[in-house]
Amino acid sequence: QVQLVESGGGLVQAGGSLRLSCAASGFTFSSYDMGWFRQAPGKEREFVAVISWSGGRTRYADSVKGRFNISRDNAKNTVYLQMNSLKPEDTAVYYCAADFRKTLIRVGVSEYDYWGQGTQVTVSS
Repeated sequence: QVQLVESGGGLVQAGGSLRLSCAASGFTFSSYDMGWFRQAPGKEREFVAVISWSGGRTRYADSVKGRFNISRDNAKNTVYLQMNSLKPEDTAVYYCAADFRKTLIRVGVSEYDYWGQGTQVTVSS
């Protein structure tokens, strides 16, 4: 069955870094664009970053541009999110998601086919 398993979350001080990983199984990973989303308490889930199936295209939310970097390793069926210069407002549960490859990479929550269970990221001030 399809599985997306996130890891790497935790507690970090403001200005610190974390690297999230998402291991995929049960589908053809290299045929899917992969996204990261996050959801803070009391807020809707929001787009963070996406990488195309080949790794050749990426897109970021304005709030994380220049601080976060998304990458993937199709040989390992894994997508990563390197998060630097973390801020308290980055605190959220972070989810990875898969969207069967399209001409344009997408950022809408409802457009993704598969989701992981999430990993908590807490940034203290």
